[in-house]
Amino acid sequence: MEVLKITPRGYCHGVVDAFRIAKRVREETHGPVHMLGMLVHNTHATDDLQRQGIALVDQPNRLAGLEHIKEGTVIFTAHGVSPQVKERAVELGLKPVDATCSDVVRTHELVADLARKGYEVVYIGRKGHPEPEGVMGEAPGTVHLVQDPQDIDALDLHGDRIAVTCQTTLSVWDTEDLIGKVQARYPQAEVYNEICRATQERQEAAVEAAKEVDLVIVRVVQGGAKSRRHEWGVHADPTHAPGHRIPGGARGSRLAAAQPSQHAAQPFPAGGARRVGRCRHVGDRRRSRLRDVGGAGFVLLVASA
Repeated sequence: MEVLKITPRGYCHGVVDAFRIAKRVREETHGPVHMLGMLVHNTHATDDLQRQGIALVDQPNRLAGLEHIKEGTVIFTAHGVSPQVKERAVELGLKPVDATCSDVVRTHELVADLARKGYEVVYIGRKGHPEPEGVMGEAPGTVHLVQDPQDIDALDLHGDRIAVTCQTTLSVWDTEDLIGKVQARYPQAEVYNEICRATQERQEAAVEAAKEVDLVIVRVVQGGAKSRRHEWGVHADPTHAPGHRIPGGARGSRLAAAQPSQHAAQPFPAGGARRVGRCRHVGDRRRSRLRDVGGAGFVLLVASA
């Protein structure tokens, strides 16, 4: 079996910066250090940070999480937080350190500016994900979170000043479809597509590689927006173990390509490589558009012998 590495791959700049900030804070700080939620949605990386002495405070939302921190330093994750969270951290006497990705910061600034100008903002994002939570806090009541066409149908907006923007880590294709549906409903809507370059480039690279393969296997990073959804023909393994189950139809393959995401903890887990190497038979040939797999922990692209 030949394993090919897709380019680009690995950590994006926002993740690298967040790790550097966390490491520096832990080394330079006396006293407790907490991360308010997973620094990035990767269990391996989070476990490693905890071993270094950075405590994880993981609650349903960031404001609730702050109430569990009694003292010390709190690191805001790469996903960003709302202004209300920043204010509450100061009120509690905590020392805040902001590790928000610069692309997410730009979205916060965009939404705040649109709200000041009187716009209703339709924000395409994943419900329950920390990035939309933070962005919506820039203008409560003015930012309307939509995740699917049904949410768009339920909107009741009036006036000429309507804008549509999005979470930075979504599927490029799904987001374009949803933006189109918003524009169909509100032709006057101004579009600000905020999907980051790292997400887009990794998705496009995976799609290009998928043209030559039969099966795509996605190692899901639970909680991450970039790997939550997948089309028919994509096998998702929602585990964090170093070895990963390969579906029976993938046996006998001779080609696999690994696509680590910007949240991947390691280029290619050794256990996973061993298990792919033992495959013996391939079932029927399948192709997938890979509409929403650009942010998985890794993607295996498997072709029959």
